[in-house]
Amino acid sequence: MNEQIEKRRNPFFEPYNTPHDTAPFDRIRLEDYEEAFMEGIRRDNEQIEKTINNPEKPTFDNTIISKEDEPDGYYDLLDRVSTVFFNLLSAETNDEMDALAQKMQPILTQHANDVRLNEKLFERIKYVHRHHRKLTPEERMLLNNCYDGFVRSGALLDKAGKKKLRQLTEEASVLSLQFSQNLLKENKAFTLHITDEKQLDGLPQSAIEAAAEEARQREQDGWVFTLDYPSYVPFMTYSTQRDLRQQMYMAKNTECIHDNDFNNLEICKRLINLRREIAQLLGFKTFADYKLKHRMAGNVKNVYKLLNDLVDAYKPTALKEKEELKKMSKTGEIKQWDSAFYTHKLQLKKYNLDAEMLRPYFQLDKVIDGVFGLANKLYGITFKENKDIPVYHPDVKAYEVFDKDGSFLAVFYADFHPRKGKQGGAWMTQYQGQYIDRQGVNVRPHVSVVMNLTKPTAEKPSLLTLGEVETFLHEFGHSLHGMFANTRFESLSGTNVWWDFVELPSQFMENYSVEKEFLRTFAFHYQTGEPLPDELIRRIVKSRNFMAATGCLRQVSFGLLDMAYYTKKDEFTDDIIPFEKKAWKKAILGKQLPDTCMTVQFSHIMAGGYAAGYYSYKWAEVLDADAFSVFKKEGIFNQQTAQRFRDEVLSKGGTENPMVLYKRFRGGEPTIDALLKRNGIKKGER
Repeated sequence: MNEQIEKRRNPFFEPYNTPHDTAPFDRIRLEDYEEAFMEGIRRDNEQIEKTINNPEKPTFDNTIISKEDEPDGYYDLLDRVSTVFFNLLSAETNDEMDALAQKMQPILTQHANDVRLNEKLFERIKYVHRHHRKLTPEERMLLNNCYDGFVRSGALLDKAGKKKLRQLTEEASVLSLQFSQNLLKENKAFTLHITDEKQLDGLPQSAIEAAAEEARQREQDGWVFTLDYPSYVPFMTYSTQRDLRQQMYMAKNTECIHDNDFNNLEICKRLINLRREIAQLLGFKTFADYKLKHRMAGNVKNVYKLLNDLVDAYKPTALKEKEELKKMSKTGEIKQWDSAFYTHKLQLKKYNLDAEMLRPYFQLDKVIDGVFGLANKLYGITFKENKDIPVYHPDVKAYEVFDKDGSFLAVFYADFHPRKGKQGGAWMTQYQGQYIDRQGVNVRPHVSVVMNLTKPTAEKPSLLTLGEVETFLHEFGHSLHGMFANTRFESLSGTNVWWDFVELPSQFMENYSVEKEFLRTFAFHYQTGEPLPDELIRRIVKSRNFMAATGCLRQVSFGLLDMAYYTKKDEFTDDIIPFEKKAWKKAILGKQLPDTCMTVQFSHIMAGGYAAGYYSYKWAEVLDADAFSVFKKEGIFNQQTAQRFRDEVLSKGGTENPMVLYKRFRGGEPTIDALLKRNGIKKGER
């Protein structure tokens, strides 16, 4: 039998033929990635050759947006495969994908350098930057970003400088990846296995059931606790077993400093130096100076002013909070592994409130309805699950999102629970950005939120804490920024904004978590259907500022640590652990443990995009408190106010200076007053 077997086609090479052209996760195989990466690089190079060999005089249209003029079917293959691969590397990886990432990262970085250091291409861009037709504000922003992007990537360096920059960036990209892989493996390697039921003392039933489920999945007896937050946080909060709390705390806070293959100490030191060298090669004193040129803060001085002002404003209250907490302990001493335990006891004493009281009212399915309902109340959009859209894991749900006029707005993926191949934390990403193509078609985005929320058990559905509801709202705020994008160019759409502006939409949404009108829409007991009692809502609102000053200083300490590393002008030769202790000391209230380390697991500043930018969370908090004060005044569900926020902020992406956008919404610049009032530091309505 000589049947001809048709060769399987790589799904990245052809139309996806899926609803809304969504990624065909069900058809993608591991071997498809490398083939698509290499072909994508080849196509990129082909396009660049076509651009630089164009005999016509360089123009905005034939140089800056030349891809728009390509024939149908010539999509950006490299972007297509990179988006899927690197998103899954965070959300659903395995050893084979990790190995492929290590292989491809230097190749991809080399290609990116080849593009940005292409002298002929830059000459055309430079010509257009100096001589161009009349441009719209968005076109001008794209041109400036393109020119400046090449300059900041070394286009003005001499030959030796370009060679050096290549070496530095390629090494940094490999080390950033290694940092993340080490952290994931170290995090997943630890478990606390309990077989003596007495050691479960103090733990709520939800935590015990989740640990039993984890043990069952691992084919072990008893109960298994992990360092994933839905397991770690309840254990540290409720367990009466101080020695086990200490064991968990030390496991969490010594990740990646052990003498094994996952140690990140030298990797961090090298990354700090690589970034400093890159910045100085490009003419900046420090890496922070390099990064802050394109930030709302503008310079190092303004960042430190914000952080120091927050320390001055919040530290007196934080010290009072600490003294109040110490009184909860018989010895008057609170170790790091005691903090969550006694904070919970203090919250019970002051407000008769804890996370477990609320959990039965926050069933995940109802929370989803509540969050979607909030978006509907504010913006008129609706969500409809579509099981025909492929997903990369059974935990993931895919929705079609429709605008208030019924038109298709976006695809929304939601990935809720921790698992083996998934990084910790929560984030928003996208599989397709929004843009308007050359035929005038508004290509709509495919956004995704990835979280690590409490898993369902054999006995109960997924029941969340209020903190997890806030996390969902935070990431959903990012997703609205992506879904409402309405710009011509993809590189300026959605969350492609200055880094200290990107957290405004997300942190803005967190404000709703303690609003009675919002809680009333979804918070019903998962068994009885009874609504969250008014008395519990009253306690939630009353306790909103519980330990708020301590929480603020914690965030400020991270910002101070970040700036300490990236304002270094000379080679960083210090030992990471003692340097860390000194760098954030101003915002630390108690004694520090000498053998713990945050830096080696601080993904935001080592492998994320927040290097010299962690202050952004506090910067954006000033904005979000100020913005929400408008809604408090005009109505938290006021659709006219929401439409203004959508039109002036959420839909504009990075097409204009973010302060211009914010002032257009607000009618003026923000002040810190709303944040101080909200946190109870300053008298006035929250």
